[in-house]
Amino acid sequence: MLETSARLLRLLALLQVRRDWTGGELASRLDVTTRTIRNDVDRLRRLGYPVEAAPGVTGGYRLGESVTMPPMLLDDDEAVAVAIALRSAASASAQGLGEASVRALLKIQRILPSRLRERLESFRVAAIALPGRDSDVDPDMLVTIAAAVRNTERIRFDYEAHGGSITHRDVEPYRLVAGESRWYLFAWDVERDAWRTFRVDRMSLRVPVGPRFAAKPLPPDEVIAGHVSAGIRRATWRFRARVIVHAPADHVRTRIPVPLTITRHGPERCEIVVGSDDPRMLALHLGMLDAEFEVIDAPELVAALHDLAARFKRAAGANSP
Repeated sequence: MLETSARLLRLLALLQVRRDWTGGELASRLDVTTRTIRNDVDRLRRLGYPVEAAPGVTGGYRLGESVTMPPMLLDDDEAVAVAIALRSAASASAQGLGEASVRALLKIQRILPSRLRERLESFRVAAIALPGRDSDVDPDMLVTIAAAVRNTERIRFDYEAHGGSITHRDVEPYRLVAGESRWYLFAWDVERDAWRTFRVDRMSLRVPVGPRFAAKPLPPDEVIAGHVSAGIRRATWRFRARVIVHAPADHVRTRIPVPLTITRHGPERCEIVVGSDDPRMLALHLGMLDAEFEVIDAPELVAALHDLAARFKRAAGANSP
């Protein structure tokens, strides 16, 4: 006779296979008495499964509709089919369902037997995705990152910047975020000692993952969303500049209304990364900081500042008392 927990799983599997069962049929399948079946049905109900019972000689049991989502049992074919569907949804970000797809895929892949993992891998090798608007991100990579987030394990990767340069990163991953048909990682950059956002399709993971880390207090969700949104916008700028501002970070943050990555260099000095499609517009915005600043690596911005400075000087000279 099966132990109670194993018997409950077998009973649940039988109720999912066929619509109606008599108590005698279930008792025969599980090699128990009908009284044990009644007790096991009560246990399933307490776990949240809506098992309906009809009295009488022709009565029996059936699995009804649930108000909440109880755990499910899947056979081999169903488990592989669900994993394939989740991989497709995860890699395409699925119009808002991408994050949930990765979480579900992570749970399923952790418990898949090796024989089912081989079937899933065979599908991955044989399948070809048609080109489209969605980013091409390997779901296995998303699952690896999601597992590192859950297990508070550092990850290392080579990262390709917008301009094509490659840098090595060592980060503490905290959130995977789907947006703009792409995947982004919100993480703490260990070397730069700051929060950073990375496009997953520009990451080349190095395995195995790194050591465990002590999780830092996370910013509120709206701050994380703003940080990622700012990273998305920066990815589309034609011109970028690193600027050292001789003012406190709080002062700069109040002067620039959009979410901004600010690296503190002391109480009266900070570094910002800003951008725009027009360097002259960027120069005007920096002029409104009401603080001294230095441009680090943007010749287009430097040229725009020279042009504007000459124009303002001429305008001021023409109207001098």
